[in-house]
Amino acid sequence: MKTLIDNLYSWQECTEFDIEKIQELYRECVSKSQVDLIGSFGFGRAVAVNAEGMYIYTSDGRQILDFTGGIGVLNHGHNHPRILAARIEYQKQKKMEVHKNFLSQYIAGLSHNIKKLLPEDLDISYFCNSGAEAVEGAVKLAYKYHDANRKYVLHADISFHGKLLGAAGLTGSPELDYKFPTIPNIESFEYNNIESVKDVVSKIRQPNGESDIYAIVLEPLNASTLRECSEEFLKELRGICDSEGIVLILDEVYTGWAKTGELFNFMKKGVIPDIVTFAKSFGGGKASISGYTTRTPFYRQAYDNLNDATLHSTTFNGFGEECITAMEAINIIVEDDYVGKSKRIHQRLSSGLTNLQGEYPEFIEEARGSGALHGVLLNRDINPFLKSLISFLPAKVFKDELFVSKLITGSVISELFNTHNILTFYGSNREIPLIISPSLIVTDEELDRFLDALDKTLAIGKRKLIMSFLKQKVLKK
Repeated sequence: MKTLIDNLYSWQECTEFDIEKIQELYRECVSKSQVDLIGSFGFGRAVAVNAEGMYIYTSDGRQILDFTGGIGVLNHGHNHPRILAARIEYQKQKKMEVHKNFLSQYIAGLSHNIKKLLPEDLDISYFCNSGAEAVEGAVKLAYKYHDANRKYVLHADISFHGKLLGAAGLTGSPELDYKFPTIPNIESFEYNNIESVKDVVSKIRQPNGESDIYAIVLEPLNASTLRECSEEFLKELRGICDSEGIVLILDEVYTGWAKTGELFNFMKKGVIPDIVTFAKSFGGGKASISGYTTRTPFYRQAYDNLNDATLHSTTFNGFGEECITAMEAINIIVEDDYVGKSKRIHQRLSSGLTNLQGEYPEFIEEARGSGALHGVLLNRDINPFLKSLISFLPAKVFKDELFVSKLITGSVISELFNTHNILTFYGSNREIPLIISPSLIVTDEELDRFLDALDKTLAIGKRKLIMSFLKQKVLKK
């Protein structure tokens, strides 16, 4: 039995931890495997102490150019001064955070601002904390809209909607290979293949011939593979949902808030969903807030009566400081023309990556992406020497069909960090692309610096990159 002790850490003391102390506490109190996994890379053996704009600063004096964009969270960069100022002022004035007996002026204002920015009657918003919660809230609304008279929900075979039980069941990715229980009656279709959708929809019928599908959940651009739905596909999908009475949910958790060249990706295609979900950069890099916005008639029918007004709710719905942070984040996006910034970034990255593909055709299989979300798919062929070398790795490694792709992409990520002080990551789904996802404040000079570093990294060649990465992994230094 644990006894009460007085040596609890303060947050100030934590800032003094070195990497050995952090790893020790992770192994004891968090996860040994996370230490082993992240510790394979140089950034897993560095201590991040500060961050501002496009840069992360480490305890050993390095200045790291962050090209991960916080994996979708940092469209505004690290610690945007306007967002920090808004939060500090809110705290100074001792504003109330949350109380269910009062209507929140901050929920009201934030919902109004989103309504003004979204098309047609996407007017009513609900706020929660994570992308998965937003997706599950949207699915629940769709089910309630049909008053439990339909049983099935559809998702794409390439998808990522979160790691909660329901959202994970709607996710088509090898990343979630453990079969947890989930919501019932989930079916899938082939991503961006309208004939596949038609085939599934035609089969799922009630005895009276009416559709038995209450919702279709889809990412118009899948952030982990950089695959994007065509305009033709989305328009036909919208038509199917209209004719069959199916609620169309577009998941823009990653791609929303100007990441891919418009405020939301669906706005590029002229197709309006019945519900759109969002998170990540919605909180300006400082708040854990997510949400969904739905068409007025859908919300009215599902929840807008006295009996059901709080049927879907959460303690932290519309936490005050989170709402004002999101409001400031949105205002910055509009006032500083983040959509225009995203389009500029697209032009520079798209042309730069295409040029590198032409220069290294044996290394880069494909370059793809939109706005400030791009990636390169690296050729997974390796020579016989490397095959024989990695055959000595533990057998369990080879149960992962994507291991070789992860090894190749991981070696590029490692070199970019160790030699060029640039942080990147890879997508983990049906493919393992190197993801290039800078914040929308990135400059042309920083984009060129990245492209030059990637050029120099690819010039080293697969064999040397992999050998260096494996050596680092074994020596852990």
